Amino acid sequence: MSGDADTLRIMEIVLTAEIYNQNPDLDINDLTPACREVFGTNGAADVKRPVFVSDGLIKRSLSIADAHTKLASNPFIAYEEFGQRIRITALTSAAEWFLKQGGKPFVEKNPALAFYFEKTGSNGVTHSAVRKANPSFEDTKAHLDTRISKLVSEDEKLRGALDLVIVSAPDEVEQHIEDLVCTDEQMALIAKIQHALDHREFLSRHRIYEIGKLLFVGPPGTGKTSLALAMSRTMHMPVLEVRLSMVTSQYLGETSKNIDRIFDLAKMLSPAILFVDEFDFVAKSRTTDDHGAMKRAVNALLKNIDRVNLIKNGVLLIGATNHPQLLDEAAWRRFDEVVEFSLPDEEMRMNILKKVTSTLHCTVDYMALAKKTDGFSGSDIRMMIKEAILSALMDKRQEITQADIEKGVTMVRKREAIRHQNWL
Repeated sequence: MSGDADTLRIMEIVLTAEIYNQNPDLDINDLTPACREVFGTNGAADVKRPVFVSDGLIKRSLSIADAHTKLASNPFIAYEEFGQRIRITALTSAAEWFLKQGGKPFVEKNPALAFYFEKTGSNGVTHSAVRKANPSFEDTKAHLDTRISKLVSEDEKLRGALDLVIVSAPDEVEQHIEDLVCTDEQMALIAKIQHALDHREFLSRHRIYEIGKLLFVGPPGTGKTSLALAMSRTMHMPVLEVRLSMVTSQYLGETSKNIDRIFDLAKMLSPAILFVDEFDFVAKSRTTDDHGAMKRAVNALLKNIDRVNLIKNGVLLIGATNHPQLLDEAAWRRFDEVVEFSLPDEEMRMNILKKVTSTLHCTVDYMALAKKTDGFSGSDIRMMIKEAILSALMDKRQEITQADIEKGVTMVRKREAIRHQNWL
């Protein structure tokens, strides 16, 4: 027996509300993102009881109008005209009805429902496993925005830092580790950092602090930024992206102070990732820029790097550069790990191709294509596949053929040829 999809979605919300209201041990991370939106967290770290479900809330959050009419034939649901509230009259019977109507997939993704059904022993799910897989509220943009607003209200000077960084909550980051093709060295690094985070107290007690200042080195398009962002999701840490070229502005006199504030902000949002792209800009400024204010800004950056620490402050610092030869000893020695991002070899290119086309109907010889794309970066391969997709769509097809791929290869090679032309 299977119920209408909208009906099951509404019933999930109503059941969750009743279970949450009856069990004070459940917290915001026992609610799915959809339930949090219906119940209205407003960026707060808890959802106050009792929570209610109404036609208006369902329409606003799930885009389902007149929700109560879809549950009209359900004998375990009551609808209050005043306030348009929907509530359960018999939890046990309503829960059984939900399962019979096909609600098991919802239970497997909803910690509050899993909590209830684990106790009844009627669905074979465990609350702990479902809760672990549920997106954490602390990873959401709403939670991060609330924290930042509070910090800015307490210290107006932090606004200057926000102008120089892009701050993203883990759930805003599109990159997933599972979607990337990483080297063994890169995966080992992630595991090492995760263990350091899990044992910060132990490491601090033994004064082991030289952990968590990473320099990503390699040509453009090899995944330095993608991995830094993906680590935000994996480690449940917000990421603050800094592009050093942005610090040169008409307000240059304030730049060194704003760099101080960027590091202060990262510490206040910890545990957090501070990702500094274009790190070679430091070296360029130290050797070629005679502007005193800019030199002070660069010195402020290096000084702050000395003072930030994963173990003490909960800040994972990641610098990235395409030009490691430009970094002088003073900049280089500030990092305790240097991670290489080389152009992918044939096996990695084949794995990248398979990852990028995993959701597509693609009739190509991956091994032959991996051989043909020697010298391509991961970014080049993604650009090639994008061009192939557009080629197919323009031909009113969704299947990617070898001819489409050839167009993508040609486009990437043409871009490279133009880049290396001497126009003088």
